[in-house]
Parts: sequence; structure tokens; C-alpha cells
Amino acid sequence: MSPPDLTENADAMTIASRPPHLDAAAGPARLHLTLAISEYDHVRDLVDGTVQAAGIVLTPLTLPIEEIHYRFAAHAEFDIVEESLAKYVSVAADPDRAVVALPVFPSRVFRHSAIYVRRGSGVSDPRDLEGRRVGIPEWAQTAGVYLRGMLAEYYGVALEKVDWVQAGVNQPGRVEKARLSLPSELNYEPRPDSSLNDLLSAGEIDAILTARPPAAFLAGEPWVERMFPDYRAEEEAYFDATGIFPIMHVMAVRRSILDTFPWAARNLVTAFEAAKDAAVERLRDITASRVPLPWGAAAAEAMTQRFGTDLWPYGAEPNRPTLDAFCRFAHDQFLTDRVLTVEDLFPAELLSEYRV
Repeated sequence: MSPPDLTENADAMTIASRPPHLDAAAGPARLHLTLAISEYDHVRDLVDGTVQAAGIVLTPLTLPIEEIHYRFAAHAEFDIVEESLAKYVSVAADPDRAVVALPVFPSRVFRHSAIYVRRGSGVSDPRDLEGRRVGIPEWAQTAGVYLRGMLAEYYGVALEKVDWVQAGVNQPGRVEKARLSLPSELNYEPRPDSSLNDLLSAGEIDAILTARPPAAFLAGEPWVERMFPDYRAEEEAYFDATGIFPIMHVMAVRRSILDTFPWAARNLVTAFEAAKDAAVERLRDITASRVPLPWGAAAAEAMTQRFGTDLWPYGAEPNRPTLDAFCRFAHDQFLTDRVLTVEDLFPAELLSEYRV
């Protein structure tokens, strides 16, 4: 049996939703929902039931993120899902989309570390990428959108002067999971016959933008290196200059559930917040080693000095600079027809807070 054609239904936003299930068999009625998410310490208390969302019973499924994305794109198997921000933004303007995002961001990663170059290629600075062939796993991958936006706005790279080559990072056969409508002046070439790792090894491309490192780099091959060896310093300077703390993934809920039970959105966000706050307190605990990291509590204190008391903010307003930037990047890179706003992304009931 051949696999489903992900380019035809990959948004997962167009697949019909199953009706939500409200169960009153064992006491007060509660909403039963499945949750697909990767393994994170900041959701652990929600997954193991230490924290519960009021009125909701969760069946959590902890899975690799690639499996979550594939199964939801191909079959829409889950009620609440960890979704790529780029995939969600690409359909967020559609009033009939089948999922709605919550301002809960389980994965955030600065991405200066994700630019790999072939040593000796003459590529040592972002502007050197102009006129070169640069590999990407997918045009609509969230990490790539951030990287290209950063290259264009922060470093002044003209994206139309780069020849973009799409392929799997370490395996041939990877294809785009979103429909693209790229202009003819943008040079984009799919290479399903090869991998970015092999293309870089052969000198067919000069650099790779990828969240997952190429196999040759992990193996310590001398011919591949990061463009920014001291990427932490570059990332800190970028954050200080822009206020952007890149959001990779967002939690999305079937629209049919929130249409029927609009209260579930706020209750889910509250539960995710409680689980995250508990994880941060564990990290800050100096009396015991809650994480296998020397000076873990000291690192948390240092991050508090830079990011504030909330090291991992959820919610729309605290993340407006990052979300505004991503929406701008997505439009500039032809993923959306207009520049979306924060108000386009999340339910109206989650864009304000009650005050006593």
C-alpha cells in the first residue's frame, strides 16, 4: 500500500474533524480528548496527570515530533496536537480551517546554530550565501522560515539571489508537506533523489539551513562546519537587538471542539501554564539537582536576568514581537497572502485576561 500524498492533504487543517466526546458515565461530565506532544519537562505534569485541565480528561500520547506531524498531516488522528508554527500560519487566514491554535509554545529554539557550510567553499559570512546553492529540508519548515527571515532582515541577504535546493537532511525522498506558490524569480529545486548531507559532501551545494544537523557534522567530518562557531553569542546579540525568541511549535485544537466547548481553550492554556511553571521551579531549585546539568539553578538565574521571571512565556501578548516577526517572514517568503496578526492566530477569548 502506497503512503498518502502529503502534498494533497498535508495541512491537516482540511481533514474533517470527529465530534468531541463528553462522558458523564463516571460522575460529572468531562470532555475526553487525545493529546499528541513530544517529551518535554515543561509538559510532564500535564502528561502524567499531576496537573489537570478543569473539565477535561486527556489521553496523552508522547511521540517523536516527526511522527506527530506525519500522522496528523496524513490522518488527523489527534484532538490536541503539537503543530509546526509555519504549517499553522500558512492556513490561519482560512476561516474554515479545521484546527485553532492556543498560545502555548512547547518548543522554542534560537537557530544561528543551524547553518552548516562546506569548509573551503568560501562561505563564512551570511552575505556569502548570495549566488550560492543552499540546501533546505522544506521551504515551509518553521526553522527555515526563521533562518531566512533572519538572514534577510538582520544580515541583509537577498533571498532571491540564493539557489534553494530542497531535500531530506540525511535521507532521500523528503517532500514538502504544504502546498507552495513560489514566484518564478525565486530559484527553488526539489532533489528527492538525494540528501542534503550527500549534496554538501559532493560539493553540489555550499550550505545547509537545517534544525537537524547533517550526519557528517555529527560524525565529526572535517569538511563541514557551522557558519557561526560561537552561535550562542550571535543568538544573544540577535535577541537583544530584535526581541525575537523563536517559537517552533504551537499547540492546536480541533475547531469542532472549541466551537462546541469554547471554555476548553482557556482551561487547556491554564493547565499548560501550570505544568510549565512547575518545571521552571524545579530548574530553579538549588537545594537538589532536578536536572542532570552542573550549575543548573545558576543557569536558570542567569536566564532570569536576560528574559525576566517568566523564562518560557506563553500567551499572545508576551510573545507579540516574535509572532509579529514570524508572520512578516511568512508573508515575505510566500507562505501567506497577507501579513497576519496575532489576532488572526488565536481565539478571541485568549487575547485578553480578566482582572480583579
